[in-house]
Amino acid sequence: MFDNKVLMITGGTGSFGNTVLNRFLNTDVKEIIVFSRDEKKQEDMRIALNNPKVKFYIGDVRNYDSINRAMEGVDFVFHAAALKQVPSCEFYPMEAVRTNVLGTENVINAAIDNNVRRVVVLSTDKAVYPINAMGISKAMAEKVMIARSRTIREGGTVLCATRYGNVMASRGSVIPLFVEKIKGGTPLTVTDPKMTRFLMSLEDSVDLVLHAFEHGQQGDLFVQKAPASTIGDLGHALKELFDRDVPFKIIGTRHGEKLYESLVSREEMAKAHDMGKYYRIPADNRDLNYDKFILEGQPEANDVDDYTSHNTEQLSIPKIRELLMTLQYIRDELKGWS
Repeated sequence: MFDNKVLMITGGTGSFGNTVLNRFLNTDVKEIIVFSRDEKKQEDMRIALNNPKVKFYIGDVRNYDSINRAMEGVDFVFHAAALKQVPSCEFYPMEAVRTNVLGTENVINAAIDNNVRRVVVLSTDKAVYPINAMGISKAMAEKVMIARSRTIREGGTVLCATRYGNVMASRGSVIPLFVEKIKGGTPLTVTDPKMTRFLMSLEDSVDLVLHAFEHGQQGDLFVQKAPASTIGDLGHALKELFDRDVPFKIIGTRHGEKLYESLVSREEMAKAHDMGKYYRIPADNRDLNYDKFILEGQPEANDVDDYTSHNTEQLSIPKIRELLMTLQYIRDELKGWS
């Protein structure tokens, strides 16, 4: 479906963007547009790739004109640009709103105005029952996508989203932090070793995007089933891989942190379609007729629970080590280490 087509990746210099880009470079895609505001990262990527198929656009999703101009002639959009750090969004919540909510609206409107075929919006497990500003802003981004999808006529731009748990070794995630501390011989700072988090590779994240591009219908949200582990067990697995027994330092829960993450809420699970490796959550396409909300309602399954990092498959330390060794980042860090 991507042969001779133009793909845009917003936030294309980030961890997700780089992985998506590398995957599509091996296809017959006509052109890949990297749209972001960081000129240094774009320059580094341009030099490293030296590939005429990749085009670079400096701009900000907060500015409709810049994203609209860059989207001329684009067929598919992967919207990854976002503020993703929980603590920074807690202290600057309006910045999260401007990028994650209004920026998503700008990307969607520009895609519709430019007759883009499909848009996949990247979301996060923190959008489910959100307790922090980052999660709230990403939940609103999902709502913006779903609301806008209801207004598009048949044959128009298809809008859908993917929701991820923790992506292993992505920039700013806990694994690179733990590796740095283990190599430096300093204690592993852990907020709560009993916290559980989903474990998903960057390659898995791209597979989910491709699945959404191929199968997504208007307003759909896709979630990949993923295993999980406690933060404590993840730290132990990394210490065993690097054969260095540094101590843990418990620092306490940070602003807006949860004990566990939910990928699919109970309300969503009641209507989710199990596709084997993925859940598809169709949009609620009722119109603004209050009788349907107040008088009729919708029956929900009583025996359905959230899909969380507590009730998914829990990996043992040996299994975590095995999963970590599938990561190129870990293999690179282990080279020459003794």
